[in-house]
Amino acid sequence: MARTNYQFQKRQKEMERKKKKELKRQQKLEKKRLAEGPDFEEEPDLDEDEGEEQSDPI
Repeated sequence: MARTNYQFQKRQKEMERKKKKELKRQQKLEKKRLAEGPDFEEEPDLDEDEGEEQSDPI
């Protein structure tokens, strides 16, 4: 008969807790975004413009 791997079970429970906690955090952020209204704008990503300038080594 196989022995129970308690370390594996413990790790699985920890992973479930982390996943649940992250899901709650995401829901909280989404709720906050909706509460702020439609005038909320995310910051534009500036990495694209900088990458083009650096690719021209003349």
